[in-house]
Amino acid sequence: MGTVTPLPFANRAKPLQTGFDRAELTRILDLYGRMVAAGHWRDYAMDFHRDAAIFSAFRRAAERPEYRIEKRPALRSRQGMWALVSEAGAILKRGDELSNILAPVERKLMKLVGD
Repeated sequence: MGTVTPLPFANRAKPLQTGFDRAELTRILDLYGRMVAAGHWRDYAMDFHRDAAIFSAFRRAAERPEYRIEKRPALRSRQGMWALVSEAGAILKRGDELSNILAPVERKLMKLVGD
């Protein structure tokens, strides 16, 4: 018998890392820029893991992040792939659309600018 060569698409493994696409990152960085302009945030970090992409926003660099915006595609069909996580680690909001997840932070920005 001959040798069987697998087709290139037959062994689809999970991606090596999850990331943000351009539109998602633009939306997140726009909010970050407005919070920096309001004087509330000063630093950010992005982590890209196999199952999640995380954007963390800090008041100061030496603290825990005030908010984490997490994208977990594996949860897309169950709870929604987006999550807004507080400094204490509690999930504040979860859903399918990034704009709905960013809404509580944008409301906080309106209060900061109004004061």
